[in-house]
Amino acid sequence: MTTHQRKLHLGAILSGVGTTQNDWRHPDLPGDASVDIDWYIANARLAEAAKFDLVFIVDSPFITPDTAPHFLNRLEPLTLLSAVAVSTSKIGLAGTLTTSFWEPYNVARQFASLDLISKGRAAWNVVTTGLEGAAGNYGREAHFDHADRYRRAAEFLDVVKGLWDSYEDDAFPRDKAAGTFLDKAKQHRLDHKGEFFSVTGPLNIQRSRQGQPVIFQAGESEEGRAFGGAIAEGIYANAESFEQAREYYADVKARAATRGRNPDHVVILPGLIPVIAETDAEAQAIEEAQNGKLDLAKALVQLGRPLNYHDFGQYDLDAPFPDLGHLTLNSYKGGAERIIRTARTEGLTLRETAWRFAARPNPFVGSPETVADEIERWFLGGACDGFNYRVTNPAAFALFTDRVVPILQERGLFRTEYAGETLREHLGLPFPENRHAPAFEEAVAAE
Repeated sequence: MTTHQRKLHLGAILSGVGTTQNDWRHPDLPGDASVDIDWYIANARLAEAAKFDLVFIVDSPFITPDTAPHFLNRLEPLTLLSAVAVSTSKIGLAGTLTTSFWEPYNVARQFASLDLISKGRAAWNVVTTGLEGAAGNYGREAHFDHADRYRRAAEFLDVVKGLWDSYEDDAFPRDKAAGTFLDKAKQHRLDHKGEFFSVTGPLNIQRSRQGQPVIFQAGESEEGRAFGGAIAEGIYANAESFEQAREYYADVKARAATRGRNPDHVVILPGLIPVIAETDAEAQAIEEAQNGKLDLAKALVQLGRPLNYHDFGQYDLDAPFPDLGHLTLNSYKGGAERIIRTARTEGLTLRETAWRFAARPNPFVGSPETVADEIERWFLGGACDGFNYRVTNPAAFALFTDRVVPILQERGLFRTEYAGETLREHLGLPFPENRHAPAFEEAVAAE
């Protein structure tokens, strides 16, 4: 067995009936999995038994009749994770919540509560909301401009983190004999006035044992990468190939270093949807069969989602990919740009583009040993710090935890036991000192 000082990190994206059009039809998957808290708890416990770092809940506040099944009918992330928190003991809990349509005080309070309920296992996946249609659900006629969304997000996060430091870690002596519940000198107002927000504070909840929730982010556009390098402690990334993943990994780590941050404190986790069977040939046959069931009409809907559900049904399928120069790309900009760039670079028709993105290249197809080999190649080859496994098919997830994870453990790549209690400890992230504490002030003065 080879021992590696650097350890692989694994997250489990719990996506119920699935974010593609056909996942929900699997015979072993309950049709109501996306709104069944027992399904989430069972899979979170399975991930915890396998020593995963965290479970991850994605979210988006806009749908259409053609939206993928999981998005049509699902539980709100913070409510869901609060239930999972009291049904698990070690695994981290990452929830998605937008900065575009909420208020910092509410978000700070909700995640601080989850962090206390879970005893220091919470993480916030900070998003700016890609879909332009979401604006209509929050009283706006149009979505914020893409660049404005990221400026707003940066200020939003500053406010939230400031509110999380409203109380120093020893602010509550709770001395019954002396009648002292709070040391008032250790409660701090925020008094923030900025471009987008005015927040007085203080927040009415203490910090958790991990100090503050971990900050996750996902974004592949130029603005998204810059934001991730500036603020993220964890990143959920999209990558179709080793080369693409390695380029993204190097870029974001370099951006973090340029901002004076330790790149090791930005944990990058691409998505993982392996196809596993006893042999490579059997796994490849399963993937081919899955791709053979894809529906072109549904593939066109999926293709349009990053472009705010643009209707591709209006174009000639066998003509070159259409000119979309009239679109603002103010939705999932990075994903939309990748679709357009790929279609143009490879000279694809619309039909070919739809199939290209419906049946994306999957490097993780094969026997448990083959999949473990590829995971190791990405991890040691500078393409990732680990992976976020998308959980839908229960049998497939059990196969991964039962057959692939033990191989990674035997190779010394992945933990066999949790080394700590908090998500920060799982991810190897430092404890954030309260900005008002003497230790923090001394560290700043020494810089």
